[in-house]
Amino acid sequence: MSTGSPLEIDVRGVLFDMDGVLMSSLGSVERSWRSYAHARSLDPELAIKLAHGRRAIETVRALRPDLDAESELRVIEDLEVGDNQGLVVLPGVRKMLASLPEGSWGIVTSATDRLARSRLAFAGIAIPKYFVTADMVVQGKPHPEPYLLGTAMLKVPAEQCVVIEDAPAGVAAGKAARCQVLAVLTTHPAATLTAADWRVETLEDVKVKTGPSGLMGLRIKPSALGQEK
Repeated sequence: MSTGSPLEIDVRGVLFDMDGVLMSSLGSVERSWRSYAHARSLDPELAIKLAHGRRAIETVRALRPDLDAESELRVIEDLEVGDNQGLVVLPGVRKMLASLPEGSWGIVTSATDRLARSRLAFAGIAIPKYFVTADMVVQGKPHPEPYLLGTAMLKVPAEQCVVIEDAPAGVAAGKAARCQVLAVLTTHPAATLTAADWRVETLEDVKVKTGPSGLMGLRIKPSALGQEK
């Protein structure tokens, strides 16, 4: 842990994952995949493990390659859209989003467009100008395509963007896209997120720095740092 001055990251764009970063949907995800697994004679724990941070259609393909992936996607999507129990916005999120200049940030999620819009509406978070969902890419996380699309939307070089993630697949995607990555320890233990550049408990430990030209960077409390590089 660092005990000195706050760490300041110079960035021009911020790309947030959604589930586990902006909101807690862990209960919904696990209940939905457990239900799906039982209906398809699968190991529920394996299904849940594979699902975290990845597009549902890729999880379905891995679990049941013998079934039509698009049809199965609709099944799991219906389960997740119908389950908002326990869904809450995570600490520090609303304040950070309100602090970011318009057009300097976006959401890059492994959820489908329908599911993402449903969860954001339930949580009271507006759809941002830059919004990447599972339907918009050919390859999902941990492939860099989702974050490369996000940086292209922002019109900011990847090296000047910070990705905020909670899952190993998302961290890998951000790094592969050449972004800086900040991990929040909301769903996964720190030991599984060592590929991230920095780790914090929640976004309450992160402050936005702005200037005349817009977003200038992020400031992280030294006591919150799980890792520095």
